[in-house]
Amino acid sequence: MEFEGISGRSDFFPIAPRKTADTGLSRGFLLSLIIKTFYYRQEMLGVDLARELCLPFSVIDECVQFMRREKLVEVASSATTTSATYLYKISEAGRQRAREALEISQYVGPAPVTLEAYIDGILAQTSVLSDLNHEILRDSLSNLILPAELLERVGPALEGKRALFLYGDPGNGKTALAEGIGKALGGSLLIPHAVEIDGQVIKLMDPIFHGCDDFDPGTVLDQLSENVHDDAFDLDSYGEGSVFDDTVATGGSDRFDERWVEVQRPVVFAGGELTLEMLDLTFNSREGFYEAPLHMKANGGVFIIDDFGRQLVSPRDLLNRWIVPLDKGIDFLTLHTGRKFPIPFRAMVIFATNLKPRDLADEAFLRRIRYKIEILDPTREQFTQIFWQECARNGIAPNQTALDYMFDAYYHRLGIAPRCCHPRDMLQKLVESAAWQGVEPVMSEEALDRVCSSYFLSEDMRVPPDEPAG
Repeated sequence: MEFEGISGRSDFFPIAPRKTADTGLSRGFLLSLIIKTFYYRQEMLGVDLARELCLPFSVIDECVQFMRREKLVEVASSATTTSATYLYKISEAGRQRAREALEISQYVGPAPVTLEAYIDGILAQTSVLSDLNHEILRDSLSNLILPAELLERVGPALEGKRALFLYGDPGNGKTALAEGIGKALGGSLLIPHAVEIDGQVIKLMDPIFHGCDDFDPGTVLDQLSENVHDDAFDLDSYGEGSVFDDTVATGGSDRFDERWVEVQRPVVFAGGELTLEMLDLTFNSREGFYEAPLHMKANGGVFIIDDFGRQLVSPRDLLNRWIVPLDKGIDFLTLHTGRKFPIPFRAMVIFATNLKPRDLADEAFLRRIRYKIEILDPTREQFTQIFWQECARNGIAPNQTALDYMFDAYYHRLGIAPRCCHPRDMLQKLVESAAWQGVEPVMSEEALDRVCSSYFLSEDMRVPPDEPAG
């Protein structure tokens, strides 16, 4: 498997710690994590414990031996004299200690990385980005019928990783376009399973948004030997200025820190359900750890806010929440203890709405979104292309005469605006209608009349389709 990273040139390679202090985590934190792991597994080989925590056994061996001395765990059996191969079993005293630890936090899993390590990793992977070209963008949007000039307007925003505001009437592909932009960025990046700050755990890895590929550290090392570069980081790639130090961990060791995992570039999607609370740390008081906010999960990728203006929170409040992150490339999160800390804001934000932009935001905010693109209704030629594309997808023979009839009888005569989603919706209805009748779907004037009669609103159909025009 080839590892490209976000840039295809990133020299970020987290090195596995060699001793406990190298993890950046306190000894007490690791002891708590280990005893909770034993509590749920009861007994484990040393190597299996290391795999659970994504740490070399040599790093946690010190903690395990301390637990043996404190009679929290004991050796149940041993096949060799190497402690990593011992079968360890939790004692009653260990179970009691684990229950006390679980009352504070129920997080069990890969050991987190420190906040500083997370910041370094995100900056290293997002400060130098791959060159994007027309072919990559066109390929990612190949399933859409779009005017050529639209790609020319979207391209510069994608190149600069700038916020993008897509607006226009519903049903013309704003959401599909936004998702296609996410695919155009492509590549993968390394993120930690979780992040630690002040002894608190923030769970970051989310299979819904990140996916997960098998990772081969050896392949990454080969790539790094060819791709190491000496460039300084351009902090303006995602925003205009940043407060972070550019220190990064680079290659130089053949052991990869498995607390990090390779994921596909995230495309995080939020619609009308988005609230301000979802843009801050979510503390689960029952489980005792945090879930990362959506834009933190989107770091290094794309954050799509669909149906903007239809959220429960007011558009003005939501936009005010974004002013500093979009302008400065950073955001600030707050622990329930009151501790506030910065994180990089390195996601390309795409707003998509069918409402009028000036009804949603004032000039000051719209100025910060440099790329504002209106998505228009399809021309008749584009509509026809979409229709034939959907016919092929549904296994229906195209019929130009029937399509001309529908266009003239409904769009022209009734003044209904054609939308890019109509061909897909109508042909799906045609297939469903044919299935109900037990016949093969056929594109005819009669079939399209049946479809349109239950697709368009009655108030749109002022003139019956069978009544002569004029």
